[in-house]
Amino acid sequence: MPTVSVGRDHLFQALGRSYTQEEFEELCFEFGIELDDVTTEKEIIRKEKHLEAEVGGEDDQEVIYKIEVAANRYDLLCLEGIARALRIFIGKEEIPIYKFREIPPESMLQINVTKATSKIRPYVVGAVLRGVSFNRANYNSFIDLQDKLHQNICRKRTLVAIGTHDLDTIDAPFSYEALIPQDITFIPLKQIKSFRADELLEFYRSDLKLKKFLHIIENSPVYPVIYDRNRTVLSLPPIINSAHSAISLRTKNVFIECTTTDLTKAKIVLNTMVTMFSEYCDSKFEVEPVEVVYPDDRQFEDCASEGIFKGKNIYPDLAVTVMDIPLSVITRPIGVSLGIAEVIPLLNKMQLHAKEKLGTGNYVITVQVPSTRSDILHPCDVMEDVAIAYGYDKIPKTKPKCMTTGGQQPLNVFSDKIRGEVSRAGYMEVLTWLLCSLEENFAMVKRKDDGAKAVTIGNPRSSEFEVVRTSLMPGLLKTLKHNIDHRRPIKIFEAGDIVCLDGTGDVGASNNRRLAALYCNVTSGFEEILGLVMRIMQVVGKPHEPANDNFIRPSNEPEFFPNRQCYILFKDKQVGAFGVVHPEVLEKFGIPDPCTFVEIDIQALL
Repeated sequence: MPTVSVGRDHLFQALGRSYTQEEFEELCFEFGIELDDVTTEKEIIRKEKHLEAEVGGEDDQEVIYKIEVAANRYDLLCLEGIARALRIFIGKEEIPIYKFREIPPESMLQINVTKATSKIRPYVVGAVLRGVSFNRANYNSFIDLQDKLHQNICRKRTLVAIGTHDLDTIDAPFSYEALIPQDITFIPLKQIKSFRADELLEFYRSDLKLKKFLHIIENSPVYPVIYDRNRTVLSLPPIINSAHSAISLRTKNVFIECTTTDLTKAKIVLNTMVTMFSEYCDSKFEVEPVEVVYPDDRQFEDCASEGIFKGKNIYPDLAVTVMDIPLSVITRPIGVSLGIAEVIPLLNKMQLHAKEKLGTGNYVITVQVPSTRSDILHPCDVMEDVAIAYGYDKIPKTKPKCMTTGGQQPLNVFSDKIRGEVSRAGYMEVLTWLLCSLEENFAMVKRKDDGAKAVTIGNPRSSEFEVVRTSLMPGLLKTLKHNIDHRRPIKIFEAGDIVCLDGTGDVGASNNRRLAALYCNVTSGFEEILGLVMRIMQVVGKPHEPANDNFIRPSNEPEFFPNRQCYILFKDKQVGAFGVVHPEVLEKFGIPDPCTFVEIDIQALL
């Protein structure tokens, strides 16, 4: 769930009144969002920079509200969207109507697209905000909204990249092209030196923020680029904008372009940007359209809300979606008896124009979904908004008509039985962190990081939590190190998940349940771990089948002492390994006594 940080005083000013924290929490609850945290800007900086002392005094710190919103409510990712939605919810403002600025067709700005762009980012959309009045607060909100959208619906700029430009510094028409990197030269944002595109990517490899986006285009033979009429570069999407067209507090006319591989998402992103900040234009809630001209039939549709630009690619798409929904579809799932006269005001509170459809006998509601509510895709989404506006806490509790009984997953049942067997063997269970440092996961246990196994954390808060563990071994060795003064022998175990990269999975990674045990004494205790392995293999075997004593094979794993280690086999498949821990590994963890360790994939045993 995205969290939006807004200044409390700016928010209350936009709402037209002040609230106590309890009152605002209640308002958030009623609207379906949550006040997640109350902090200050300087406290946020202190935590990010890991400073011990408080930064500055208490009196000059602006209070920051961190508000958690639904992941599909892109219109709530900025202060303007939250304030507008809450004003409408409490009845202080009517639902705004977003419309095109009236301009002669010959004066409309154009973006001309070349054929080569189909090789990398085939689509582009654009719009203009005229007469914008920026101040420090709404300017920062404008930039923050772009960042929030880039991280959310844009999927870290892989699907959509947003570019914003000072229209008064550039000349239309614009051209969206794809050229070899050696042919693109410009001065990027916040720089004073001109770079060639391939040089620029090398320059940003050390940039903590931009290096995350280089992979999107770096292996392509051509890079996307946007020029104005004078061949001045506007942006190199999705990496960086040009310094020439950078917006500032003095900017009055803003040109917004979004290059994309997914046109639907680009239209949502553009709609969000222009509808949220068109309230600062000289003509409130008016947006100047932009025409996109393709060299082929890549995209031709009626994008205008009134159909006046039919047969052209005109953006943004401010069209209103009309849905006719039977009253019973809304009220039956909620479980309350509401009439149309009660439902219509509830929908209006949630920014949905609603009215009774004439001639239907008081049973159908016509709902007009504005361009800001891209999350409304089905009548059940409308039903959810009615339930929120009515109040979930007001819905009467009822007993379900059918009774179901829950149960544990088979893997969890099996894991509990394995835990019982190991604990009866005299081992004490421990629970360690799922995250560990890169060094602990690889170098300290003599393993190499090939970059194809561990899931790494993009922006870790601490060097101790850089990767998701791929083995239970580092956690048990760290536990032993912190309890090294305990009486010998020390016998500990853990049954938990590891995570490895997996290209076949939906999220690119997969969990795997493992069992690990560690024995530490004045002697290695190899026979102790072997006995534990034999017991585990005995209890997982089928009672009616003869026991298989041939379940170990010699191994050559770097974390174990040579010739003192074995693989564990189950149905001719390798499911684990055990052995005497290598002295170099013990030395790195600060353990003076010999140890023997076993790790088994109990998911494979199941």
